[in-house]
Amino acid sequence: MSFGFLGIQMGFALQNANASRILQIFGADVHELSWFWIIAPLTGMIVQPIIGYYSDRTWTRLGRRRPYFLTGALLASVGLILMPNADMFTAFLPSLWVGAGMLMVMDASFNIAMEPFRALVADLLPSDQRTLGFSVQTILIGIGAVIGSWLPYALTNWVGISNEADPGVVPLNLLLSFITGAIVLVSSILITIFTTKEYPPEELAEYNQSTEKETESEKTLGLLNIFSDFKNMPLTMRQLSLVQFFSWFGLFGMWVFSTPAIAHHTYGLSLNDTHSSAYQNAGDWVGILFGIYNAVSAIYAFFLPAIAKIFGRKRTHAFSLSIGGLGLISIYFAPNEYWLILSMVAIGISWASILAMPYAILAGSIPGHKMGVYMGIFNFFIVLPQIINAIIGGPIVKYVYGGNPVFALVASGVSFLIAAIMVSRVKDVDEKTI
Repeated sequence: MSFGFLGIQMGFALQNANASRILQIFGADVHELSWFWIIAPLTGMIVQPIIGYYSDRTWTRLGRRRPYFLTGALLASVGLILMPNADMFTAFLPSLWVGAGMLMVMDASFNIAMEPFRALVADLLPSDQRTLGFSVQTILIGIGAVIGSWLPYALTNWVGISNEADPGVVPLNLLLSFITGAIVLVSSILITIFTTKEYPPEELAEYNQSTEKETESEKTLGLLNIFSDFKNMPLTMRQLSLVQFFSWFGLFGMWVFSTPAIAHHTYGLSLNDTHSSAYQNAGDWVGILFGIYNAVSAIYAFFLPAIAKIFGRKRTHAFSLSIGGLGLISIYFAPNEYWLILSMVAIGISWASILAMPYAILAGSIPGHKMGVYMGIFNFFIVLPQIINAIIGGPIVKYVYGGNPVFALVASGVSFLIAAIMVSRVKDVDEKTI
């Protein structure tokens, strides 16, 4: 049921490791990068609850959740193909704006595809299997992300495809990587669609032994129920919201600023030298590093159910976030690019937990007939910190950090540590049942 996540995360990894570099190639300054990322989480914040609401009420020949992540995958694949080819549209718009637009399409579409997958796992698995279910999902996420992160480096160093291009043009290794990611994304989603059975709403309610149903007033309010549900969200979700906020604030800073930070701080390169072979090599190495943290997350996810069973989901998540926070801070002190591998190992531990533990904790507190809408509302606390970081991150780098983006990664590490502290406040309502 989670195989499609392999393709989603392969595309997501290509975006995270390379979108900032592509935007710089098209002319974006470092302090402007976070602004170009802002529309995507903003779109996700609006779209996610709506997708969740309607997926709770959808039943088609494709099922309940599957129509939505198929649509998201198709739209994301369009963004993957067109973003690095944005220079083709210069007769109509500047390539920078086309590239930024495709980034918006990609990120919003990944969000459309991801949350119905989360709801699908919560739909089909009982409480005592959800930690394992989300951990398996994390393993597939890790595998897809490793492939996506390493692909540009592999095409250059193992196949011999050039990573250099004229100013304003994306190198061929990136073009081919993004096209490959689009193909794998659609293919893996189709595997899930054709091999997974979803339960009709009545059968699902019986399977979950649920007596909760939508009331007449809820039916009358329709889409406006989202505001009511947001106001009446379960206590566990409220408590997890701060954990998610600081976790994703840190992740966003890492994704946006890793390439310029490592190129400048570790390699000693000028931030304006984005067309040189040295800068492209640094960018490819960031892809390798991102692949490492995703590989570690896939391995660590194997052990998460056993660790959580011994120590509890809350302590497991707090520990994992703390390790990741220290890993991000350690980037500042790494003497060369190879020491950054240790930093990525630590980040991978936290990434695995971020992808699994909050959802395993949350699922037990959500009414079964509102699983989709609450998973969508929960996405607020993923996209809001990204929007805030997008607004303030660039100016802080320019005016507070003196133009040195490595301090944005240090701030991301501190944000992880704050999230770890916040975990202690969360009530895991069904932890005794694991």
